[in-house]
Amino acid sequence: MKWVGMRAYCLAVVFMTACATNSVTVAPTPAAILIPAAQQTPLPSLAARNARLAAALQQPLPVLRLEGLVGDAAQAETIALQEPRFQTDLRAPGTNAPLRSEIFGVYPARPSDYTGAPACAQSRCFRVDMYNYALNLALSALVDVPAARVVAITRVPNAQPELPPALTALATEIAINAPAVQKALGFRPERADAKMASTKTALNQTRCERSRHLCVAPTFLKDNQALWAVVDLTDGVLVGIQWTIVGSTGGPVVTEKSLEDQAVNDQFCKRSNTLAQDGWELDYILTSSDGLQISNVRWKGQPVLDSAKLVDWHVAYRSRTGVGFNDGTGCPFFSSSAVLPFNGPQVEPLTDGSPGFILEQEFWSDLWPQPCNYYYEQHFEFHADGRFRIVAANVGRGCGNDGTYRPVLRIAFAGNTSVARWDGNAWQPWTTEQWALQDERVTPEGYQYRVTQSNGAGFYLEPGQGQFGDGGRGDQAFVYATRRNPAVDEGDSDLITIGSCCSEDYRQGPEQFIEPNPEPLVDTPVVLWYVPQIENDDTPGEEYCWAESVLENGVFVAKEYPCFAGPLFVPISSPK
Repeated sequence: MKWVGMRAYCLAVVFMTACATNSVTVAPTPAAILIPAAQQTPLPSLAARNARLAAALQQPLPVLRLEGLVGDAAQAETIALQEPRFQTDLRAPGTNAPLRSEIFGVYPARPSDYTGAPACAQSRCFRVDMYNYALNLALSALVDVPAARVVAITRVPNAQPELPPALTALATEIAINAPAVQKALGFRPERADAKMASTKTALNQTRCERSRHLCVAPTFLKDNQALWAVVDLTDGVLVGIQWTIVGSTGGPVVTEKSLEDQAVNDQFCKRSNTLAQDGWELDYILTSSDGLQISNVRWKGQPVLDSAKLVDWHVAYRSRTGVGFNDGTGCPFFSSSAVLPFNGPQVEPLTDGSPGFILEQEFWSDLWPQPCNYYYEQHFEFHADGRFRIVAANVGRGCGNDGTYRPVLRIAFAGNTSVARWDGNAWQPWTTEQWALQDERVTPEGYQYRVTQSNGAGFYLEPGQGQFGDGGRGDQAFVYATRRNPAVDEGDSDLITIGSCCSEDYRQGPEQFIEPNPEPLVDTPVVLWYVPQIENDDTPGEEYCWAESVLENGVFVAKEYPCFAGPLFVPISSPK
């Protein structure tokens, strides 16, 4: 594993502002406007934070601790910080100089957090997340509080935990007080207008892109545009602003149900559920930030998958290079995901009427379908003949009409397997970890990959090419095959955001588990990562990955234009 480039960690806070009927449309800025240091606004809250950071660097453990913790949470933080494995990267090698680190979150561990740590199922475990600014490194400690011990450590380079509320509030304060933001908007936004306060983003040609700074982008809506204000939280400054087009809309927002639903949290986040139907057996759970996860999947008693889930949504806007979001979907409590579950997982019949079922989960921003709000779906389709499909869907509307959506699907197969790719004439084994971009080379049946056990049993992978009858226009997916190493957690537990929102090449996150030294990939536990690339469209009559509020029979209703993507897996012994 190695650092790829020098990426920013960013987050979007969206401010919803009323649009007057006689308002004037602001012409979009052709490029990002960089803000010089002389235009920064001094803030007492920022000065107080800098003083706390400076004091923390003078302590034996140079870590800024999380304020306001009590009880088990406070004890979990203390236990984690006393663990030598958690202290490894706190000082520079050679000089022993302190490296700036901060505890970002302490919260009760969920089943999706303690995969591989069964002791936590019978105890009170907490997850402690720490960010190392100097190394752009995220560390998570799983702490068994009654036993006063750390049971697992996860170390993820080039990644950042979800922000604590105090940092989100600071980013908002810096943005709303910035003269450049107020001048661009023509007014001073209020803190209470903030939405999507935990969605990550990036902006090229700023220090956020050139260095590994902690950057966030409060985003303001005006008329049919969004103003992105990129805040560098490492330095505590606004580094740039950028406009994007979001399109016009009208009508009230959808508010059918509170997204912070305690029943959903208790039934589907705190415990795993079991489903058995049409020859299939599986467990499922809503994770903190990896959406709906299925596990222990069997067909007619035979193990198929250890797990499958949707790790991230990477959203980039094509007309503004380097602008976009990293979205997470997860539970309504103890999660900073911006797009939360609406109701719990539902079981539905297959849409084509064939024997089988769909396990699906919807995730909504609370103001959807207004601009800069999102509606995602996950589908797991199970056919009675042993086929299954893993699907990611975007129903819009998003924060621009030129978005490219890249959902990161993680699929861990059961047992030891081998992977091969069709080269147009024959199956070519992948003997080491690698990746490839979807192309036209498929078998006559439409298969592009083969995942097999030593006895020849397994599955073909059929990528989306617009053939599944759901309106999908093709996946153009990146596919990665990595070796699953039980000693190194590369996504078995709940994953923080991986990869940049706005990378246009293979650097979507899974490559960090391959580079720089690919491991052997023959007859070994395998994880397939499948990352489709879907472009939205608001052209009348051609809408895709889009949503509008339209007037029908005197009331406003949401008009949906969803886009579906994801591979179909076909048993090797079963004809197409």
